[in-house]
Amino acid sequence: MIYPLVDVLIYSLEENFNTVTRTYTGVGIENYSHIFNDQEFFDALKNTFIMVIITVPLSTLIALGLAVGLNAIKPLRRLFQTIFFVPYVTNTLAVGLVFMLVFAYNPPENYGLFNTFIGWFRIPAVDWISADASYVSKMFVLCFYVIWTVMPFKVIVLVGALQGVNKDYYKAAAVDGASRGRKFRHITVPMISPMISYLVITGFIGAFKEYNNAVALFGSDLSKAGMNTIVGYVYSNIYSDTGGYPSYAAAAAITLFLIVLSITAINLVVSNKKVYYN
Repeated sequence: MIYPLVDVLIYSLEENFNTVTRTYTGVGIENYSHIFNDQEFFDALKNTFIMVIITVPLSTLIALGLAVGLNAIKPLRRLFQTIFFVPYVTNTLAVGLVFMLVFAYNPPENYGLFNTFIGWFRIPAVDWISADASYVSKMFVLCFYVIWTVMPFKVIVLVGALQGVNKDYYKAAAVDGASRGRKFRHITVPMISPMISYLVITGFIGAFKEYNNAVALFGSDLSKAGMNTIVGYVYSNIYSDTGGYPSYAAAAAITLFLIVLSITAINLVVSNKKVYYN
C-alpha cells in the first residue's frame, strides 16, 4: 500500500522528459501547475463533484427506504433481497448496454423505453446520451445509472443493520404510544447510524473513483462526450495517443487522493459527533 503511493507521489514531482533516455529528471510542482491550468481537468472535477453530490445522498436515502420496506415484510423476503442484490453482481458493461437501449433516442423508429414511459405523462421525448444530447440529460442518466448500481450493496447492508436492532426498544416505545415516525427517527436511525455512516463514507470514496459506469454509457472517449471524471482524466493522460503523460496523471491522482482523504476526514469528524455507537 505504501510503495505505490510513494511511487505515484515521486512521479507527480518528476519533470523534464529526456527523449533519449526516456526518463524524467528534476523535482518540482510544474505538473500540478499544468493540471490546475487544464480546463479538461476542471471539467472532470466538476463532473465528479456533481455526480458525488447527487448520487451519495440519494442512493443512501433510497436504500434506507427500501431496506425498511424489506425488513417489514415477511413473505418472500429472501426472494426480494436476492432480486435487489442481482444488479451488484451484473457485469457493468452489460448493464451499460441495457441502459443505452432504455435511454435510446433514434426517431422516428426508436424513442427508447424511458421516452416511451415519460410520453405517457405527455412529456416530450428527450435525447439522453447521444453526442448531441445536453449536459443535463447526460448527467441525469449517469447519476441514475450510478445510483442503480450501488443500491444493492447499500440495501443489503442496511437490512442486516435493521435486523440487528433490539426489538425491546420498539416495544417500550409502543407502550409509550410513540408513532411509527417517532420510532423511526429516535430508535431506528440512531441504532443503525454506524452503518449509515459507513455507507456514506464508502459512497463518497466510490463515487470519486467513478469511471467504468461513465465508459459503459458514453464510450471510452469521455472528454469528447463531455462526461469525463477525475479517474478518466488520469487514464487519458497515461494512455494518450501522443505517448502518455504519466507525471500529469500522477499529479491528478495525488490531487484525487487528497480530496478523498479530506472528505473522509470530515465525514469521520461528523460521524463521531452524530453516530450512536453504544
